[in-house]
Amino acid sequence: MRDGATQPLRVGLVGPLPPPSGGMANQTLQLAALLRNEGIEVETVQVNAPYRPAWAGRIKGVRAAIRLLPYLANLWRAAGRVQVFHVMANSGWSWHLFAAPAIWIARLRGTPVVINYRGGEAETFLTRAQAWVRPSLTRADAVIVPSGFLEHVFGKFGFMTQVVPNIVNLERFVVAPAHGARTGLRLLVARNLEPIYDNATALHALALVHAHDPAATLVIAGSGPLRAQLEQLAAELGLAHAVTFTGRVDNAGMAALYREADVMLNCSLVDNMPNSVLEALACGVAVVSTDVGGVPYLVEHGRTALLVPPAAPRAMADAVLRLAAEPTLAAALREAGLRLVQQYTWASVRPRLLAVYRSVLAARVRSPVSQP
Repeated sequence: MRDGATQPLRVGLVGPLPPPSGGMANQTLQLAALLRNEGIEVETVQVNAPYRPAWAGRIKGVRAAIRLLPYLANLWRAAGRVQVFHVMANSGWSWHLFAAPAIWIARLRGTPVVINYRGGEAETFLTRAQAWVRPSLTRADAVIVPSGFLEHVFGKFGFMTQVVPNIVNLERFVVAPAHGARTGLRLLVARNLEPIYDNATALHALALVHAHDPAATLVIAGSGPLRAQLEQLAAELGLAHAVTFTGRVDNAGMAALYREADVMLNCSLVDNMPNSVLEALACGVAVVSTDVGGVPYLVEHGRTALLVPPAAPRAMADAVLRLAAEPTLAAALREAGLRLVQQYTWASVRPRLLAVYRSVLAARVRSPVSQP
C-alpha cells in the first residue's frame, strides 16, 4: 500500500511484543510482519520494552516511570516520522499509561490514530472510567475492534467502531496427521495463569473426566502468578502425574501442542475473541469453552464448539466426555471449525484494515487537525 504516489505508507504500530507470548503481543508481532510484506514501512513502539537498567523492573512504584518515560519519548519521535498510528489498546492501566498518551501525542503532532481495542473487560472498564476514557477515545480518528461483541459494547456507550478481526496464521496452525491408537484423552489449556482464565476449573474438570478415563492428561500452556497455586491444586486432586505445566510457549511451540491435543479447554470468566480458540480450530482440535463475553460471537454451540457456563467443572467434564463418546459430533465440530477460521486469514482481514488506514488518511487531508 502506498500513500497516493510512490512512497510506501509509514505506520507506527504501538503495542506489546513477546516475551511473554500472549494474544495481544502475538497479534502485534504478526501484524508488523504482515504489513511489511505488503510494502508498508512499520515502526514499532513497544509498550513492554525491557527495563533499563534491568534491576529497575524489580522496584514497585519506580518501574512504571522507568518504562513510561522512554516510551513517551519513542512515541513523540515516531509520531513525527509515520503517517498513521495503529495503537493496540486494552482496559485498565494499560489504557491510561499507553493508549491514551499515544492518542494525545499523535494529536499534538498531527498524526492520525487508529485505536485497535481488545479485551473482554471493556464494558466494566468503560462503565467505571468513562469520564477518563471518553476525552481520549473521541480524539482517535478510528476505533477498530476484533469482534461483534466489542462493537456492541462500545455502541452502548455511544462509540462508533469497525470490526477488523484477529488474524490466524494458517501456515503455522495446521491440522496434524491422524493420530495413531493411543490411550487417554489429551486435553489442552492455552491461557496464561491468571484469575480471569480460571484454570482451576480445567483441573477440577480433569478430575471428573478421570472417573471415566483414568489415562486422560492435561497440558496447561502459559505463565502467570497462579502457577504455584494451580500446581498445588493438581497435587491435592491427585492429578500431579496427569498435568503438565509448560510455562511460556512461543507460537511455534503452541502449534505443536495443539496438534497433540484431542480437546482444547477455554475456562475464562471474561473474554472477547480468544486467539487460542481460533488457533485450536485451525489445528483441527475440538473446543470446549465457557460461553462468556465474545465467545458466543466467535463460535456456535453444537456447530463449531461446545459451550458451557463459567466456573462449572461438571458441565465442562460432561462436554469433554460427550466428545469422546460421540466421535461423529467431534468430527463435525472440527470440520466446521476449519471452515470458520478461513474468515480470519490475512487475505480476509487485509482489505478491512487497509481500508481503515485509507479512510483516516483521506479524512485528515480533507480536514487537517493540528491541535487537541
